[in-house]
Amino acid sequence: MVILMGLGNPGPVYAATRHNIGFRILDLLARDHRLAFSKREALCLAAHGRIAGRDVLLVKPQTFMNRSGEAADKLRSLHEAALEEFLVLYDDLDLPFGQLRLRASGGPGTHNGMRSIVEHWGRREFPRLRFGIGPARGDAADFVLSPFDADESGRLPDLLDRAARGVERFLAEGPERAMGWINPRPDSPEPET
Repeated sequence: MVILMGLGNPGPVYAATRHNIGFRILDLLARDHRLAFSKREALCLAAHGRIAGRDVLLVKPQTFMNRSGEAADKLRSLHEAALEEFLVLYDDLDLPFGQLRLRASGGPGTHNGMRSIVEHWGRREFPRLRFGIGPARGDAADFVLSPFDADESGRLPDLLDRAARGVERFLAEGPERAMGWINPRPDSPEPET
């Protein structure tokens, strides 16, 4: 089983904010594959099902962003899962808006949710898909907790769809081939969809 963990903040007041992009990617995958977030599991809302021929668990931590590691740790213990069995989806201020970056490991950067996960797991070697929301305009904390502007909102459906298709490729083809499709390459046209 692969555990797809989208990072965000619980509650309707945060639903449309930039910091909840991980939740939104999972919502799109759940819709496309007829899965429902109908259970609570290890401090998360959870949806079980199959995507791209793989058993998956989609989870949205309900601990607030800066405590995401608590939920991640409980999930890992409950499912006795290796770190390689996770894919964490989250927003990244350091990437331009809409750019995707899939990596097998790495540091948390400035992201408090990822910092919490790395602290709880004690390791950085787990797959993650970053969705660019940068650059920040004004205070970074206010920016990530604000909704997308009109131009971004218009482009968001296609970008979320590309992120969801990237997750499907990760599940179907493995991380290396998915990286080749998702990650931007200099002097290369956009990959075919």
